[in-house]
Amino acid sequence: MRKTDADNPSVKSAERTVKILEALAGSPQRLSLAQLQERMGYPRSSLHALLRTLRELKWVETDETGSHFGVGPHALLSGTAYLDRDPALPYARETIEDLRAEIGYTFHYARRDDAHVLYLASREARDSVRVVSRVGRRLPAHLTALGQALLADLTEAEVDTILPAELESYTENTITDRAKLHAELEQVRARGWAFEREHGTRGIACIAATVDYRIPASDAVSCSMPAHLAEPAEVDRVAQAIVEHTRQLAATLRRNGIR
Repeated sequence: MRKTDADNPSVKSAERTVKILEALAGSPQRLSLAQLQERMGYPRSSLHALLRTLRELKWVETDETGSHFGVGPHALLSGTAYLDRDPALPYARETIEDLRAEIGYTFHYARRDDAHVLYLASREARDSVRVVSRVGRRLPAHLTALGQALLADLTEAEVDTILPAELESYTENTITDRAKLHAELEQVRARGWAFEREHGTRGIACIAATVDYRIPASDAVSCSMPAHLAEPAEVDRVAQAIVEHTRQLAATLRRNGIR
């Protein structure tokens, strides 16, 4: 019987290495060897060996005790290289800067990554108390306005193929019922923009629209605002500004041959 890539030790080791880095990057705190093993199911010996190699290469670092692991400084190299080489980002940053100047809230630019959205640029409101940038963070698409706007650009069958069987909940307002999510996506398609109130973060409402320079759309722009300010007239004002700016951004990207 021919040996497949899945049976190749080198391929398996490479896959495990990437999964380890993704697990560490997705955790808000450092993880112990036992926690990583529980999450990933890898043999303790091979997991320990991979972590030791990654630590030597500075892709992983530990706390003072050496028992808890997190991403290291060299993990930043690949992330910044991706941002530096994306031709759409300079134009996107200008757009969200203009929106912040016009509207005054916090704005984000993100790209769909299968069933998630990956934040590529942010401009915080000038009075924001946030101290950690969202750039580089990855959130489930179904619970963000960014994700809902991008999912609405797909067919219902495509959405069902992409999303996991169970939809993760971040707050009591997160949509976890698939039928309700599809109904919400229909509303997004009808009005041309997405709106969610405290689906992902308590106290925050978000409005988003896609940047249609690709089909289906891969990128979107969102506005984050205090939920108590998200009255209908204000939501409509912000939504119309986002739609106008994302249309201009898409036209600029197409005009410059960016696809």
